[in-house]
Amino acid sequence: MRLHRGSSKDDRGTTPATETLPLSASPATVRVSVEVVRGGRSRRFDLEVPTGTAVRAVVRSAGESPEGCAVLDGETPVPLDTPLEGPIRLTVVPTFSGG
Repeated sequence: MRLHRGSSKDDRGTTPATETLPLSASPATVRVSVEVVRGGRSRRFDLEVPTGTAVRAVVRSAGESPEGCAVLDGETPVPLDTPLEGPIRLTVVPTFSGG
């Protein structure tokens, strides 16, 4: 009896090495809720950014200069180079104004 090509019962010897193929799926994203507070006013918006995006990039997306802002998660300061790994709510407080 002959087995057709590709049969699991075919005696082909060793199994070929598996290949690592790149994934074509979109990168995972993180939901970021941002509130920019300035002089008693605030503006809020939500962003979806790729996982690992730095807080600095989120501040820029909010239209602020990262070096001139304090960023808080609740009451805790967040360094600008912190990569975002999960959903977070950030408060951006500009620390200087033009004159």
